[in-house]
Amino acid sequence: MKFLLPLALIAGPALAECPAPPDHSAEIDAALSQLQDSRNELEARDHNAALWELWLDAPDARAQEMLDAGMARRESYDLLGSIDVLSRLVDYCPNYAEGYNQRAFSYFLAREYERAVADLQRALDLTPRHIGALSGMALALIELDRPTEAIPWLRRAVELHPFLAERHLLDRLPGEDI
Repeated sequence: MKFLLPLALIAGPALAECPAPPDHSAEIDAALSQLQDSRNELEARDHNAALWELWLDAPDARAQEMLDAGMARRESYDLLGSIDVLSRLVDYCPNYAEGYNQRAFSYFLAREYERAVADLQRALDLTPRHIGALSGMALALIELDRPTEAIPWLRRAVELHPFLAERHLLDRLPGEDI
């Protein structure tokens, strides 16, 4: 019986449920509107940064710690470590789109494009107007030599962010009236 308390203390955090992601929908709507009304790239940069700040706001401190650690590992070129930490994040918080988006970025850098596409699809199922996931999907499909499939994803990203760095790719992709 006296062994149950230490076991509960150890297992407790591992068994904890992730809360719902923060509801930033009003702030995201405002930032997207401002982004679309931007007159130049410099102005758009501030609104885009505001969006990223919202998307990177994890559901709780534990999730934030995993997100930050996964991104830090990626920044230090530890892609496998990044994928491992971000996999724990998506296991813990399966309804947090940014966990999937960040793991997709790590998969992309590791040249695991099919896995990136799967994670980006999940991120977009959860957050359909995620510009980073939309453009990431287009880039992953291009790397998979599926440029025609990439066009609608990239178009949607550019509709949301007219100054998106990847917008020039639309001029180079094959397909109907680009």
